[in-house]
Amino acid sequence: MPTQHDKAVRFRALHDGPAAFVIANPWDAGSARALAKLGFEALATSSGASAAALGRRDGELTRDEAIAHARAIVQASDLPVAADLENGFGDDPADAARTVLLAAEAGVVGGSIEDASAEPRRIYPIEQAAERIAAAAEAARALPFPFTLTARAENFLRGHADLDDTIRRLQAYERAGADVLFAPALPDLAAVRAVCAALAKPVNFMVGIPGKSFSVAELQAAGVRRISLATSLYRAAMAGLTQAAAEVKTHGTFGYLDRL
Repeated sequence: MPTQHDKAVRFRALHDGPAAFVIANPWDAGSARALAKLGFEALATSSGASAAALGRRDGELTRDEAIAHARAIVQASDLPVAADLENGFGDDPADAARTVLLAAEAGVVGGSIEDASAEPRRIYPIEQAAERIAAAAEAARALPFPFTLTARAENFLRGHADLDDTIRRLQAYERAGADVLFAPALPDLAAVRAVCAALAKPVNFMVGIPGKSFSVAELQAAGVRRISLATSLYRAAMAGLTQAAAEVKTHGTFGYLDRL
């Protein structure tokens, strides 16, 4: 069975491979096992999917609940797991650092920190956001394995569609020590290319928004190194459940069984 260090090294190496890779997002141990069986090389938790699986909205899990969820995903397979650590569950740099250490204790080998507060949903000033990434990076470097830290610029996800500011932020987070950069909800491939060209370190792209999701080939050509699926697999599973249950309730038939 691979050690945490082995998985961390393997995860880091995926970002330096010859092609972009897809990191799949399970929402529980069962979906993690299913994705591992399909041959995905790494998994990541999704704050939205994990909250939804517990009947809550994104952002409503406590840090303890998010860490427990990450631990369950880690234990479900031998794959490297990265964790969605939201904003580090606090506004101070020390909160981000502490969350990275707790995630590492749970067995994950990477994690992301956002540059937006939980309540109210506001983007941190760039200086504060960079300090938070620097603290998280310092905590990550103190670990006995290469923890892959991802820094997220939330502008486009929070209604602040400013590509120049997003790039400035990602560059600041890169300088602060992030290993991977990530700006969810970029509007088109031109924006993706601009982000990738402005950064030296690997870029993650989030699939899951209709009209703003592109193929692996397109994203790889734009310079993306890692592709995450966010809540999209959970939503697809729930759509299947809803369709099957609606057939039973409305028609009293079980045709969905033939599609299993």
